[in-house]
Amino acid sequence: AKIRYANTYRLESHNKFRDYLVRDKAQAILTNKLQQAKYDGVSSPSVCASVSEEILQAVKELDFDRYKYVVSVLIVEKAGQAINVASRWVWDVQRDTWVSAECETETFIALALITACYYE
Repeated sequence: AKIRYANTYRLESHNKFRDYLVRDKAQAILTNKLQQAKYDGVSSPSVCASVSEEILQAVKELDFDRYKYVVSVLIVEKAGQAINVASRWVWDVQRDTWVSAECETETFIALALITACYYE
């Protein structure tokens, strides 16, 4: 027989998302992985994927209950250009949040965006 659970009617998380912890973890991962690297357009997509997976696992280990995460890492070569990054979401202003971290080297800039969406 399938187990059925009763509704908790709880609207708040017991372990709320703390952005400063996530920012520190993401910043540390970006710095450790990318500080000594040089920009390479061919390997950048795989580097972005591995760094975003590592950040996602680190955020999940912090055990914020009732949140789902989206981690996006972008590596851009420094060529004297400006860049604008935009995202669109259906957002619950009270519970959903986001954090960004960046790492800048001589040849590139890496930006990590971690989005935490509250999941009831």
